[in-house]
Amino acid sequence: MARTKDPAVRSLLLERAGQMLRTRQPVTLRTLVAGTGVSTMAVYTYFGGMDGLWKALRQEGFTRLATRLAAVKLSADPVRDLAALGGAYVANALETPDLYRVMFDAGFDLEDTGAADETLHRLVEAIERAKASGRFRDETDPLELATQSWTIGHGLASLVATGPLPHRTLAHGAPMLTALFTSAGDGPARCRQSVERGWGRPVGPRSPQLS
Repeated sequence: MARTKDPAVRSLLLERAGQMLRTRQPVTLRTLVAGTGVSTMAVYTYFGGMDGLWKALRQEGFTRLATRLAAVKLSADPVRDLAALGGAYVANALETPDLYRVMFDAGFDLEDTGAADETLHRLVEAIERAKASGRFRDETDPLELATQSWTIGHGLASLVATGPLPHRTLAHGAPMLTALFTSAGDGPARCRQSVERGWGRPVGPRSPQLS
């Protein structure tokens, strides 16, 4: 009879790997299980080996991101909401920079490829709302604009969370998004106000302030 897998053990190993990444410890089969009370065989039982663990960890990163974006409270201002989603994306990267790096390691497949699309879908929905309310031109392509918006957020997150630029660089997010959304038809003054409300101001060493 096949032994029933304990989801708690799987979660334990994922949390352990994440903790080791945060503290810059080398993640190997033996170091991963050290002190956990489980054997190295558990890595094969639950993940099929270390490659499977990295695959699951990458998936975990997108799952946490989806949860973070879902927590953004939508308002009557869809442009503000677009900026707030971007701010949440960056904040998530700053809080778990090493997990964020793993998320975009294409060397390992995702268990659920739809998880990576969730970020883009939320942006698309906000853009469609902005079009419906007259903030963006009717001919605006929601998917194209969402991709451009995500590119800005991802670029800032990568350069600050896992790259060489200082935290204050995040302040560039608001004017960059304002320029993008203005090009889609929003009024400059109104757009700037909405974006600044959503994006917030960079505070502290790790994450931007969110509205």
